[in-house]
Amino acid sequence: MQRVTPDVTDWTTMLDTTQASILLEPALPRVARTSVDADAAVHLPPASRRSIRGIPPTDVLSVVGSASAGFALTWLAFAWVLPWTMGVGFLVVWYALFVVVYAVSVRLAYDGPMVRDKVAAVAMHTFAFLMLAALVVVIVYTLFRGWRALPNVGFFTNDMANAGPLDPLEAGGIIHGIVGTLIMIFIALAVTIPLGITCAVFLSEMPGRFSLFVRTITEAMTALPSIVAGLFIYATLILTLGLGKSGFAAAMAISVMMLPIIIRASDVVLRLVPGTLKEASYALGSGQWRTVWNVVLPTAKSGLTTAVILGTARGIGETSPVLLTAGFTAALNTNPFSGPMISLPLATFEFVKSPQENFIIRGFGTAAVLLVLVLLLFIVARTIGGRGPGNLSRRQLRKRAKNSMNDIQRFEARVALAAAPRIQGAVLPQSLIDASEPVHRERGEASS
Repeated sequence: MQRVTPDVTDWTTMLDTTQASILLEPALPRVARTSVDADAAVHLPPASRRSIRGIPPTDVLSVVGSASAGFALTWLAFAWVLPWTMGVGFLVVWYALFVVVYAVSVRLAYDGPMVRDKVAAVAMHTFAFLMLAALVVVIVYTLFRGWRALPNVGFFTNDMANAGPLDPLEAGGIIHGIVGTLIMIFIALAVTIPLGITCAVFLSEMPGRFSLFVRTITEAMTALPSIVAGLFIYATLILTLGLGKSGFAAAMAISVMMLPIIIRASDVVLRLVPGTLKEASYALGSGQWRTVWNVVLPTAKSGLTTAVILGTARGIGETSPVLLTAGFTAALNTNPFSGPMISLPLATFEFVKSPQENFIIRGFGTAAVLLVLVLLLFIVARTIGGRGPGNLSRRQLRKRAKNSMNDIQRFEARVALAAAPRIQGAVLPQSLIDASEPVHRERGEASS
């Protein structure tokens, strides 16, 4: 093996060239450096952390003061300067001056980004207040117009078969609308729950071009006008098949409106299930559909319940599909396959069309019942849907802990029974004997 030695002449030439290039480059300016004694440095106090939760008292005072100042300026402007009358313009000018005064007052204490954040927060709170006020006005007005009908027991137990325009409120009620609504919704749920959840499982577990096409159609159907669904069922079941107007036809029309809501909400919930749970199931040897049945669906149970409730709330409030497919009747009909049937929204529509005061009161009372029913459904959906997939309530946690303790006792009993023949004269504890009874029962059933 030969050893190669570098040429000294080459190294010398390279060094000379490098030194020459350094000498030809212009000298860099020297940067002045200042040394500061650490002990003499000024220690600034740490900046206070900005809280994003809650409303400070200073902000409340700023809002109240700005609103008062804006009101005073607006009143002076409308009373002495502007030739306008009090009304909507007064509120608009008042709000504009309030925002300006509030921004100026906040700018005196905070910097630019904080001012923009607080002004944006005021605008968002204003929009939220307007939406809440609109909802409250609708609810209060409906209850105010229909409160005379709600205390009457006959309003909930009688139908309108024998009630005339001048009869008292107790003579006629909405029992036919309540029963018809329940029958239609139960039939619609029997159709939409299996179809909706199955389609949602297909969309989440079988990705591909066809599933993308189905998801697109489902999203488009959520914006489908209800009158189109009613016309579709009217053309297929009533005109083509000759079934006639009935509660079943109305339930099918309601199902068309409920199905995309349930599919979309269930699809979102199923996609939120952690992938680690499914991977653990696959690692234990389970197949895809066994994993879906035993892992995915139980984990997303609360979300699926919320999806069904949201679809139910959508179906209860539909009017035009029922008007086209169920017909109208003033008597109670419990057979969904024969004769016309009425729902609460359709009963409200028919009541308020009448010029009689008692009928209008019944209409607002029916609307109040429907409104309370829908609000209760949304509250239940909000309560159940507040927990994410896999998050259990306290009752479910206690039940899981109890089942785990029972499983531990059963496993200990099996181990003790398996080791008992090998130990001569061994006496099992009473707790293991009690826990081993299910094991003996299982063995007896298997042998029989």
